[in-house]
Amino acid sequence: MIVKENTKKELKGSKKSEDKIKELFSVGAHYAYSRSKRHPSAEPFIFGVKNRVEIFDLEKVEQKIKEAEDFAEKLGEGEKKILFVGSKNEARKCIDDYALSISQPSVSGRWVGGTLTNFSEIRKRVQRLNDLEEEKKKGELAKYTKKEQLLFSREVENLEKKFGGIKDMVEVPSAIFIVDIRREKTALREGKLLGLPVITFSNSNCDLSEADLSIPGNDCVRKSIDYILNRFTAAYKRGLKKAPLSEEVKRSEK
Repeated sequence: MIVKENTKKELKGSKKSEDKIKELFSVGAHYAYSRSKRHPSAEPFIFGVKNRVEIFDLEKVEQKIKEAEDFAEKLGEGEKKILFVGSKNEARKCIDDYALSISQPSVSGRWVGGTLTNFSEIRKRVQRLNDLEEEKKKGELAKYTKKEQLLFSREVENLEKKFGGIKDMVEVPSAIFIVDIRREKTALREGKLLGLPVITFSNSNCDLSEADLSIPGNDCVRKSIDYILNRFTAAYKRGLKKAPLSEEVKRSEK
């Protein structure tokens, strides 16, 4: 389970905190939905209303980001795997880019049922993709007819679209980061079934209580998604620097 640390005292009166809140404001993270679309779980994070659109309390949002950063740093220190999930148009590129920046798996397209709960079968399909790509790289597919090669190419394209982001995920991850848990409800459900910690960046129309750690905010624009993922992955990198050296690395440094 995620251990939520008390960051309220650190945030209050902190110049650094004020700067972070300004950054959140500049990327539009403060915009929520209208009151009619708001889920009850988001109510504690609402500051007010402007032009019928509710506004998030950015001090509380910053507090949740700090909690997520603390957890990301611990995951990095333990060299744990995080699966990043987000299929909405505004999130896809951010999800893939930031996951890749810390060598983590990602799903930015349609979630394939059983990706986590039936991982052994999904892994067989991923292995099929890896095998075909390796054969193509070695020129081993040249022995087939043009029609057969075309069919292989289509199969690779289809598998890449579905599983490209998890090609190197050889085991179930230690945690999941989801952008918009309302949209990614299947990924959320599978993660919870396996008891995996779920971190999310989601807007006020989502049930924020469903995740172990929810960062409330505007998940409808790329700038705010990019900002949250940048801070989360940066924290993971800080954790990696604290990770104990493996025995192999220790031997190489002697």
